[in-house]
Amino acid sequence: MERHFIKELDDLKMTILNMAALTRRALEKATHSYLNRDDKLAQAVIKGDKEINDLELQVDSISLKLLALEQPMAGDLRFIIGTTKISKELERIADQAVNIAERSLFLCQHPPLNHIPAMERLMEIADNMLDEAISSFVNENFKQAIKIRQMDDMADQATLEVLQTLIEYMVKSTPATEKRILNTRRSIQTIIISRCLERVGDLATNIGEHVAFIVEGVNIKHQKIDFDFS
Repeated sequence: MERHFIKELDDLKMTILNMAALTRRALEKATHSYLNRDDKLAQAVIKGDKEINDLELQVDSISLKLLALEQPMAGDLRFIIGTTKISKELERIADQAVNIAERSLFLCQHPPLNHIPAMERLMEIADNMLDEAISSFVNENFKQAIKIRQMDDMADQATLEVLQTLIEYMVKSTPATEKRILNTRRSIQTIIISRCLERVGDLATNIGEHVAFIVEGVNIKHQKIDFDFS
């Protein structure tokens, strides 16, 4: 294998890892901006999105160059295609972090809602799913990659609990017009945050599927997986 081709592959991997680290940090800042009512963190997430977008374009550029000039085969071809797809998922996760930050900016301007345990659980699940997805790519771990799908059911359940909690809150809210409108608006913004987190889980699952393709050359999308690896 040509030395310059190996270097280009290494550059591609380092770029995607840099993108993954920035995306992970953006999600962490976004969730903390919500939990801690920190508008500066929220603004930092929004401001930092351009750097992640630029890295996605960089991944595209490197990948297209490799495909056009090197005509890679087998595992190298899967790596290039899979990495390009992973960059798209990371960019979408970063967009969800921006959405969370924007909702947090609104919520910071108003009194907080009551504590919602399911929301904190959902944040933890989404964080863990993204961590596992990135780790499976770094370690080229097929089993770790496909197990992410199991965690997605937990994210869906937590999202449903957040929705149920806030619907009950809105129904029981004071009949006073202005206050009820504000309660409804705060609840809707919080529901949107929960849906963003659920989407992060879906995108992390997609990353796991791309890693499975890179490592084993199999397409597990829409397939039922037996998670018993004993």
